[in-house]
Amino acid sequence: MRIVGLTGGIASGKSTVSNLFKAHGIPVVDADIVARNVLKKGTGGWKKVVAAFGEDILLENGEVDRAKLGQIVFSDPGRRQLLNRMDKWTKPIVVVWVDPKTQLQRLMIRDGSMEEDAKSRINAQMSLDLKRSQADIVIDNTGSLEALHEQFQKVLTQITRPLTWTEFMLSRKGTFLALFSIFVGVAICKRSP
Repeated sequence: MRIVGLTGGIASGKSTVSNLFKAHGIPVVDADIVARNVLKKGTGGWKKVVAAFGEDILLENGEVDRAKLGQIVFSDPGRRQLLNRMDKWTKPIVVVWVDPKTQLQRLMIRDGSMEEDAKSRINAQMSLDLKRSQADIVIDNTGSLEALHEQFQKVLTQITRPLTWTEFMLSRKGTFLALFSIFVGVAICKRSP
């Protein structure tokens, strides 16, 4: 089984692609929802984040200002490394990319926001071009919904094919099998006269 990392920017179409995965029976864990729950006021995650980044990242109500936290993390290479470690658990990384003009228009329409507010929200995130440069697979969602579906079908075929030998050995099952084989081999060698 592959653990696919799906990412993209605000108003890029991540939710649409995520829903397509769900519709095809692919389990989806939404990291944004997990992160919101982890960062709820008073939780262990909230305490660790406040200890690491200070109370300046809190809103007046005591909740974490996620936009401010994002700006800090993405502007500091050392702190960004903490987040980048998550990449090691997902393969492939799929980025839903959209050109900046389309992204801005979609965000303004979706949220009914003014251009400056929409630009501010987009700029508070890691750039889509940077995400695209680090991706294994890019879905260009600048076009129509039909074009997105066509690209998704290709991605679905790619990620549901059987694992290669290397992918299997690097998976949890493969690692377990290798360790188990070593353990059994050592046990057999110890019994031999």
